[in-house]
Amino acid sequence: MVLSLREKESVSADRNVMQETFREWRRKFEEEAGAGKQRRDKFYNLSWMEIDPLYIPREDFDYDTKLGDPGHYPYTRGIHENMYTGKLWTMRQFAGFGSAAETNRRFKYLLSHGETGLSVAFDYPTLYGYDTDDPHSEGEFGKCGVAVSSLEDMQTLFRGIPLDTVSTSMTINGPASVLWAMYIATGEAQRVPKKALRGTIQNDVLKEYIAQKSFIFPPEPSMRLVLDTFEYGMKEVPLWNTISISGYHIREAGSTAVQELAFTLADGFEYVRRGVERGLDPDRFVPRLSFFFNAHNDFFEEIAKYRAARRIWAREMKERFGLKNERAMKLRFHTQTAGCSLTAEQPENNIVRVALQAMAAVFGGTQSLHTNSLDEALALPTEKAVRIALRTQQIIAYESGIPNVADPLGGSYYVEWLTDRMEEESYSVFDDIEEYGGVIPAIEMGYFQKAITESSYRYQRELEKKERIVVGVNEYTVNEQLSVPILRLDPKGRDKQVERLKKLRRDRNGRRFEDAMSMLRKTAEGSGNTMPAIINAVKAKATLGEVTGVLREVFGEYREQHVI
Repeated sequence: MVLSLREKESVSADRNVMQETFREWRRKFEEEAGAGKQRRDKFYNLSWMEIDPLYIPREDFDYDTKLGDPGHYPYTRGIHENMYTGKLWTMRQFAGFGSAAETNRRFKYLLSHGETGLSVAFDYPTLYGYDTDDPHSEGEFGKCGVAVSSLEDMQTLFRGIPLDTVSTSMTINGPASVLWAMYIATGEAQRVPKKALRGTIQNDVLKEYIAQKSFIFPPEPSMRLVLDTFEYGMKEVPLWNTISISGYHIREAGSTAVQELAFTLADGFEYVRRGVERGLDPDRFVPRLSFFFNAHNDFFEEIAKYRAARRIWAREMKERFGLKNERAMKLRFHTQTAGCSLTAEQPENNIVRVALQAMAAVFGGTQSLHTNSLDEALALPTEKAVRIALRTQQIIAYESGIPNVADPLGGSYYVEWLTDRMEEESYSVFDDIEEYGGVIPAIEMGYFQKAITESSYRYQRELEKKERIVVGVNEYTVNEQLSVPILRLDPKGRDKQVERLKKLRRDRNGRRFEDAMSMLRKTAEGSGNTMPAIINAVKAKATLGEVTGVLREVFGEYREQHVI
């Protein structure tokens, strides 16, 4: 906006009056705080930033640099011009338990109630690349997700679900390329060409070393597998997001919002750097990099986190990496409400927590959303609980009016200040990581692990001292018996799965299997892209454990060093 000299003088005078009014207001606030008329004299968010009780316009605020319009650089206000007025976010409930057949029924239940995208949770043996009948899997079948040990399991998982019309996200990391190969082969069995498949594999191994710990191989061969998926996807499966760079598990491990934001983006920069070193064109592969963030309880902090993430990513892609493709500058992300915030005490309160967290994700401009169920602090969700969680999204979408305006909180004095502060703190963390020599050296020296541990411990101490209140846990407690129904798995599910594996190994073509495994080993020992060999192996009915077993022998297994 162009102002005349007289108009500028008038604005300056108005600002002086505003500043004086603010100082007077602040003086009275502090007097009342000192007299015990306020709840407290200082407030802090979950990243321990001190929050002022009132915010006013900043004189030096530059709209074009800091905000821009929705759909335009630096994308602070969202990656689409019309945001949700054009298309709502994908409602993608995370689901998986027991056998593939049981989870297939849950998928169809969710789709029948209005879910618009699938999201697969795998059990821990699958996450670690073990078959159900492996001794390492004892006692863990289907408990935290679905067991998928073979291509037949994957085909059962998506039986009756057309893969040319549904988008699927799979939360899998160490063996991500193997599960993706099974999905691609399942699509082929449905006569769906690879170029028509849409979805995401999480595939974020750096986050595994930092937080979730379901890694298999050492960092360098793990990064090779990730880059192989980038390269293969860019050429053969162009609509697929070959990574979902995840802050979710970093937050669940106990980090602050700032640490979640900074650690996640630092991982993203490392993947881009490695892709460029591989010789991949960043303007082609970066648009298929997606992100995955947590939605925790501090409403405005979460909104500011998402806005800062977009702005930082856009700037770094443009200025540091020199990208020209605007799609590569647009940070696209999925959000899941905070599992670590759910309480076993008074579980109905979780419905309210999840609603607030989901609203923060929508205000922050997410492209995809999962809402946790009220009973997840106790067990895997029942049908009724997961329906309530899905209805929460639908009420926000169709009744709240929030999606009817692009970036409805843009220009809020508090939100803009907090967005700037999240950005500033993130760059401070980036500097710390660089002092260690980059992401992988920082992992190996325990920087991330130590930072998360310290944040988690500090937060726990605040709960114990009641410096932070969790309703129903350390305040407003009740003494009552839990009356929430619990999901029960098929008690014979593991035995049935083991029998299916025995039959698969007995009936498969032995010659084809041996040839495929030989090709896989030779490829892994060389430098070629591993994806074609992995796809060939799963089509030859090699199991997940057999494929990762070969890769374990070639690459070795990672053992984390203890951090003091």
